[in-house]
Amino acid sequence: MTEVIVIGAGPVGLLLTAELRRLGVDVSTLEKRPGPGVGTRAIGIHPPTLAALEASGATARLLDDAVRVERGEARTGGRLLGAVDFRRLSARFPFVATLPQRMTEGVLADLAGPVERGITVTAVHHDGDRMRVRTADGRDLAARLVIVASGWGGRSLAYRSAALRVHEYRDRYLMTDTTLSASDPVAVIRLDAAGVMESFPLPGSARRFVLHDAEGGPDEPDARYERMRRALRERGEDEAADRMEVVTAFRVRRLVAPRLRRGGLIVVGDAAHEVSPIGGQGMNLGLLDAATLAPIVAEGIRTGTPASADLARWERRRVRSARIAAAMASVNTALGRPAGAVAHRIRGGTLGMLLHSPVGAVLTRAYAMGFDADAG
Repeated sequence: MTEVIVIGAGPVGLLLTAELRRLGVDVSTLEKRPGPGVGTRAIGIHPPTLAALEASGATARLLDDAVRVERGEARTGGRLLGAVDFRRLSARFPFVATLPQRMTEGVLADLAGPVERGITVTAVHHDGDRMRVRTADGRDLAARLVIVASGWGGRSLAYRSAALRVHEYRDRYLMTDTTLSASDPVAVIRLDAAGVMESFPLPGSARRFVLHDAEGGPDEPDARYERMRRALRERGEDEAADRMEVVTAFRVRRLVAPRLRRGGLIVVGDAAHEVSPIGGQGMNLGLLDAATLAPIVAEGIRTGTPASADLARWERRRVRSARIAAAMASVNTALGRPAGAVAHRIRGGTLGMLLHSPVGAVLTRAYAMGFDADAG
């Protein structure tokens, strides 16, 4: 019987697999996708996550390719409202590392080792002192623990839908990555009356643009492309408008499950908590779930004890952290919505005043996930 079955081989599942194997745990990882993910929504790795991944060797490898973002600016039109300076953080890594999610997954996959792909899990249930996992191809697997790290798509393996409250935001966003002629390591948040546009540096002089799609319209590739191109030009980003290729659209949800475990079943990452990606904390929440859970599980298996007290403390910390991140994401989402002329001026003036006051240090810490319960 396998000691641990991990369901899901996204960044969170891969990190959990890598850490459990590094700590001597017999783990089997199942993933329904036939190959590595090609999506690249999550790009920022925050200071607490970089510190938590250091022991695995992932941090050094990620930083080989990542852009180290030490400063973020809030602008409106051509005017600077204020800035956050991550170099002022009391953290081992006083910056946010940015790189495409596929590159993060590649590093974690190398550390994790073998994954069984093309396996769809249909059910998980308790069977006495063990867990059983059923798959679509007829297998019935047993393990001491099952950890669901499959993202929101696998949430039903652990929760009844009626038991969870999912908030669907009305907001829609457009996103594109494009390579520019020169690199700029500063992250920029533009607050305009038409809504927010975020801009983040990526390796190789690339840059990501995320736009609140206030204009709306058909969700077709050509229509999305034209709306994004027009918005970039209106904000003076002509080179990005000329060079961009693919534009995607996404909506956001908020969910924080009140429980992350039941007996031998544990849930981490987006399966347990889903927050708006505006602010870039969702993947980091899951990675911190995995990094802090792995040593507790490994110690319980090594000693032959359930480690119930340690798991209970872990669960309380991670639920509290998810609630903080969800609240932060909700504020960011509301702040980035379109506003009338008067409301826009008030919003910009208030944000500028806060960033230039002692509150600016608090905001810097919040944007770098310094209030996570497992931040150093």
